[in-house]
Amino acid sequence: MSVDTNTVKRVARLARIKVTEEEATRMTGELNGILGFVEQLDEVDIEGVEPLTSVVEQAMKKRVDGVTDGNKANDITANAPASEDNFFMVPKVVE
Repeated sequence: MSVDTNTVKRVARLARIKVTEEEATRMTGELNGILGFVEQLDEVDIEGVEPLTSVVEQAMKKRVDGVTDGNKANDITANAPASEDNFFMVPKVVE
């Protein structure tokens, strides 16, 4: 697959990027180089290769997933203008 100047201009217009004729010509070569590299990668045989997230085998650190209330209800409601039994009290807004 190769890219021509018209394709570069069209992509630039879709991306709302102003491109001069010189820049479009230069980008054509750069994009063709990138696409050539991608085509090379497409030739690699990956049959039977498991996907990796890292080249070094690592075990993920996990913590116990326990639900707690934080035991900080008094601290949280301490600055509230009005609170009762660790709940915020607000004025009634709907009648």
